[in-house]
Amino acid sequence: MKIDFYKHNLIDEDKKELMKVVNSLFLSTWNLVDEFEKKLSNYTWNKYSVWVKSCTSALFLSLNYFWIWKWDEVITTPLSFIATANSIEHSWAKPIFIDVDNETWNINIDNIEKKITKKTKAIIPVHLYWQMIDMRKLRKIADKYNLKIIEDCAHCIEWNINWIQPWNLWDIACFSFYATKNITSWEWWAIATNDNKIYNWFKKARLHGMSSNAADRYTKKYEHYDMEFLWYKENMTNIDASLLTNQIDRIETFLEKKEIISEKYNNWFKDNKNISYPKVLNNSKHSRHLYTIWVKPEKRDFYLEQLQKNWISVAINFRPIHLMRYYKEKYWFKAWIFPIAEYIWNSTITIPLYPKLTDKEIKYIINTVNNITNE
Repeated sequence: MKIDFYKHNLIDEDKKELMKVVNSLFLSTWNLVDEFEKKLSNYTWNKYSVWVKSCTSALFLSLNYFWIWKWDEVITTPLSFIATANSIEHSWAKPIFIDVDNETWNINIDNIEKKITKKTKAIIPVHLYWQMIDMRKLRKIADKYNLKIIEDCAHCIEWNINWIQPWNLWDIACFSFYATKNITSWEWWAIATNDNKIYNWFKKARLHGMSSNAADRYTKKYEHYDMEFLWYKENMTNIDASLLTNQIDRIETFLEKKEIISEKYNNWFKDNKNISYPKVLNNSKHSRHLYTIWVKPEKRDFYLEQLQKNWISVAINFRPIHLMRYYKEKYWFKAWIFPIAEYIWNSTITIPLYPKLTDKEIKYIINTVNNITNE
């Protein structure tokens, strides 16, 4: 039995929406982009959403909106995808890494104040795996030192803890719709904000700094457009939006299915002394984007090989950013400078978790993982 690591949730209804756009006049940014941005704002309880082309773009735009530039410092976690730190590098600022908590695997908030200097301008928290960061606690620190919070919410469009969602105590929040995310349009990211000035700036920034897009000039009374500031082309299209407009209506259904699968994993792995996983905090709702387990570091690569030999596709989320060649050479990072992040990386296996998994496949994954790790 071959089990893929991930399968998207697109159905015939989404494909029909795509074909409607393909057969229409406007393929680029227009009405479906606006429609999804409104749906995303409603779902996330914020006033405005703006789509851009990638995670790096969303974070990079956010940093530049706040004039974070050369010689500034931005605090973040080493345990994330490289885009988080890369956006800081692209802004010519410096990423300041804080090691993670050994229970939730998220940035250790208790250690942040120790790294704040006069150069510190912002914090980019990343909500990873099953757990959301304590944003009330982080917001107090940010306010104390007059720092901006730009949330990397790639894993957590559905999350909340004590009724605080990832985007409620922030300055700008960034969401992902990459191919493996809970709802997808191949790529693309969105930012969420309640600030009208931020919203209007992002709408222009994603189109070279122009005052209006081509569709607006065609469908409304023609007005000459202006270029108000210099930027890049980072807008998304109606083609991409067509795949997401109906998926977001089904997002809670997807989550319910993944919750059921996760509980099955939990129940069958809880007695396996060779497996552990992140602690789930009380009063929290999580997105179940990934199901990651911990095993003994010296056994991890052997288990990976055995799972693949049994036709189960797996991954490792994530290799710490400070161990990447670019960051090691530029900042002279040495091994074990962030020991918890490195231990997690050396221990982690991510197994399949998506709504299309069948009961037969789930049982096969559970039995195979337990058999291999109990040898």
